[in-house]
Amino acid sequence: MTLALAPSPPARPARAIVQRTLGRTHGFITRLMSPSDLGEILKPFVFLDLFDHEGAPSNFALHPHSGIATLTYVAEGAVSYIDPDDSRGTLPAGGVEWMQAGRGMWHGGGLNTEGRTRGFQLWIALPPQLELGPTISLYQAPEDVPQDGPARVLLGRYGSAASAIAPPSPINYLAVRLKAGERWRYQPPAGHTVLWAAVASGVLSSPDKLRHGDLAAFEPSSEAVAFEALADTEFVLGSAAPHEHDLVLGYYSVHTSPDALRDGEAHISAIRTRLVQEGRL
Repeated sequence: MTLALAPSPPARPARAIVQRTLGRTHGFITRLMSPSDLGEILKPFVFLDLFDHEGAPSNFALHPHSGIATLTYVAEGAVSYIDPDDSRGTLPAGGVEWMQAGRGMWHGGGLNTEGRTRGFQLWIALPPQLELGPTISLYQAPEDVPQDGPARVLLGRYGSAASAIAPPSPINYLAVRLKAGERWRYQPPAGHTVLWAAVASGVLSSPDKLRHGDLAAFEPSSEAVAFEALADTEFVLGSAAPHEHDLVLGYYSVHTSPDALRDGEAHISAIRTRLVQEGRL
């Protein structure tokens, strides 16, 4: 008697990339995501800038935000900062700056060290209960950023590592380094149906090839994504529960309603008046 073998279950298809972009480059900054394009699909992630600078120092004047949080991650070099309380400092490679603007704040900084400076600045839309809340400024030294395997946890939790920064909503934001030939699999938490990855250097397969400056948005799903480094590779990855609110835009602000935007912009204007009186603008 011949026993028939049970058919093998079909292979699970890879979680598809639904959009990808090289963004728009101006000087040493490439905007990979903004609310008018992938930010609408990937919200609460609404802006992502990749900066890569080598040469003369470049400083950013004090400027305002409201309704958002920003997270700056330095992959190489160092950046300076001026926080809303006029405290000044330098963020070295591997460090993190978290700025939760709430109702409104002004800050600044620059790339003022010799050599090359690379990294990412991410903007996150705040939910209604926080978009007109207080300002929070936090700075993490490289040794204070937790890590699990090849992933450094900039925000949220992965494996045994959890960031000390309280995320404004269910969000993970990781910086990952893989050597050529290494593989890594990311299983998002339950409810994190938003997922994207952006490559800082190297070549990544997921399974489509992603190279330096590529941002890939994956289909909405709870499925894992497998990555393989085809060369030594650095990339950042974000996953989150969807932001179920409109994006109402000002020049430096993102809110969930026109009323909230008006409130935030009025507060920004009031702070500007004070800064002018203090001689800081």
